[in-house]
Amino acid sequence: RLAEAPEELKYVSRGGLKLEKALDTFQLSPSGLVALDVGASTGGFTHCLLAHGAQRVYAVDVGRGQLAWTLRNDPRVVVMEHTNIRHLTSLPEPIQCVVIDVSFISLRLVLPAIVPLITPTAWIVALVKPQFEAGKAEVDRGAGVISDPAVHTRVLDELQAWIREFTPFRVKGLTDSPIYGRDGNREFLIYLGLE
Repeated sequence: RLAEAPEELKYVSRGGLKLEKALDTFQLSPSGLVALDVGASTGGFTHCLLAHGAQRVYAVDVGRGQLAWTLRNDPRVVVMEHTNIRHLTSLPEPIQCVVIDVSFISLRLVLPAIVPLITPTAWIVALVKPQFEAGKAEVDRGAGVISDPAVHTRVLDELQAWIREFTPFRVKGLTDSPIYGRDGNREFLIYLGLE
């Protein structure tokens, strides 16, 4: 059973709890690493990375003004607003870990963009949102909420097959998100690496 998000959050948003589960499940540590947060939004993933010792986080988002004030003023955070990851060709330093939480776009469009930015040993954790990976008909049928476990399974299988065929990444792990998305959708966390 999925837990409801507790009232008192230890991160600036619920996203931090999702990433924390992935770090625990996949036994990953961002300690001392230079990280990239794609779809930073309020900064839940960024906050979680910092709490677990990340040296620096490049917080990328197409929006503006969403990142929590505490993170915006943290010297370890490089705020990159109005930035589409698909148009980002370089960063000042190689990225050692990447976390991804994007909406209204498939991971199929995001994953290829991070390849030139990362080191060979980098790890990636991405939040998989079936409503942005499934076909339009399936999403429309559920008014934006996909509740059919068979659709979840198919979406995850197809995404993993696509990753294996069209990217240099290896799928190293998959787990359920500990909490639902705000719209009531089930979400999943996928762990990728180049090695």
